[in-house]
Amino acid sequence: MGILQIKKLTKVYNAFKDAKEVIALNEVSFNVDKGEFIGIMGPSGSGKTTLLNILCGIDKATSGEVHINGQDIIKMKKDELALFRRRKVGFIFQDFNLLDSLNVKENIAFPLIIDKVNPREIEKRAKDIMKYLGIEELQKKYPYNISGGEKQRTAAARALICEPSVIFADEPTGNLDSKSSKSIMTTFKNMNEEKSSTVIMVTHDAFAASFCKRIIFIKDGAIRLEIISEGDRNKFFDKILEAQSVIGGER
Repeated sequence: MGILQIKKLTKVYNAFKDAKEVIALNEVSFNVDKGEFIGIMGPSGSGKTTLLNILCGIDKATSGEVHINGQDIIKMKKDELALFRRRKVGFIFQDFNLLDSLNVKENIAFPLIIDKVNPREIEKRAKDIMKYLGIEELQKKYPYNISGGEKQRTAAARALICEPSVIFADEPTGNLDSKSSKSIMTTFKNMNEEKSSTVIMVTHDAFAASFCKRIIFIKDGAIRLEIISEGDRNKFFDKILEAQSVIGGER
């Protein structure tokens, strides 16, 4: 059994009474094994962001199942889900979501502080993760004093510090230049390979997606295609572009 199982996941929107229903996701099913690095791609409006939001507990499905470590988060009550997300799930967003009033170290440690972890343990884990991601020298700086790439590495450190079962990333290179994008994707790749982190990433960027091990293409709320990397990132990049042309994704 994989670390994440999605079964017949469906999301239907009907914002106005008597309005026509909009099916954002239509019985989506797939499994994710521990240590996988999966990209989710598709054209605008395909349902990829809706899927990610449901998988990480931000949004609710209309029907279906999402099992993380054997627990169905769809059936969890609000407080139970909030605690599960804090302890078992990591988030990395396009706009970083760092707190400007906290320095880098405090931002990274914030999930453990909320969880009332022993201060000595917080100090050790924060130091270890900053060293691993090469941002020790930034620890006393504030988000408005560091670059986009440094902000994203800080966000990655914050996601990793709780040792989550799954890390979800939503367009993590969307606000970065090409050099920073390569740097953060190399960081993700190292996290995946060296720490066996399971990463699920939504992206429209073929370059970022080429770092993944598997790409799931979604269109009109359903899975249309899957491709798997054979180890050569340049060849996988070309394969992704070819798949995008077939699916009609953004280039």
